[in-house]
Amino acid sequence: MKSLYLLPSLFFILALGQANATDEVRIAMEGKFPPFEELDAKGNLKGFNVDIAEALCTEMKAKCKLVRFEWDDLIPALNDKKADAIVASMSITDERAQQVDFTEKYAQTPAFFFAKSHRIPYVFVSPKRLAGMKIGVQVDTTYDRYVTAKYAATSPIVHFKSTDEMYSALVSGEVDLAMDDSVAGYYGFLETSRGKGYELVGSAVVDPKYFGEGQGIAVRKGDKDLRGRLDKALASILINGTYKEIQRKYFIFNVY
Repeated sequence: MKSLYLLPSLFFILALGQANATDEVRIAMEGKFPPFEELDAKGNLKGFNVDIAEALCTEMKAKCKLVRFEWDDLIPALNDKKADAIVASMSITDERAQQVDFTEKYAQTPAFFFAKSHRIPYVFVSPKRLAGMKIGVQVDTTYDRYVTAKYAATSPIVHFKSTDEMYSALVSGEVDLAMDDSVAGYYGFLETSRGKGYELVGSAVVDPKYFGEGQGIAVRKGDKDLRGRLDKALASILINGTYKEIQRKYFIFNVY
């Protein structure tokens, strides 16, 4: 009889141990978007998104496992249950919201054109002013959708699998301009040796129709539990100063 009374407690302990053992969150990112995410000399992911993901997992008391996919494979991998969330500077747009659910924004940075210094001396750029110039962009991104919608009628659009390939093409003269996130382009290109002699062109592009209202963390449709936990964790690191510490590590200005 005594052992029967112990059974409920035993089941509770086993269940608790099992929950803790499986409380792992697989965070997907591309790893080709410095300084938000890139690989170090040993092939490990590093960057702002990596630190944010780990801080969120710490708040949720979960184990954070980082997994890499090509940019256009991120949402398919999430929906195929190869990952639980995407932390990859993904803009919250209506089109993407049909495929995934988003948390509140965790960053918001504008888009910009990049080109050789003094090549395009306009404060404001337009399809007419850039007519005939080749524009480079990473395929299947919000930048791709914006450039294609606004400039394809007057300029050739050249698509690349990664921003690294895009900037290599810009330096080699394969394209005249490239569109990218302002912060990623500044630190990942302009501040590097190959970015010498290049600059931001025109003014910031913030069209909500294409770029949404900021970058969020994507989870599978209907995963209210994980989205809720991530939102709660995000609110905590914004309040307790963790977010600012991470931001200060990578940027000299606010990215939220």
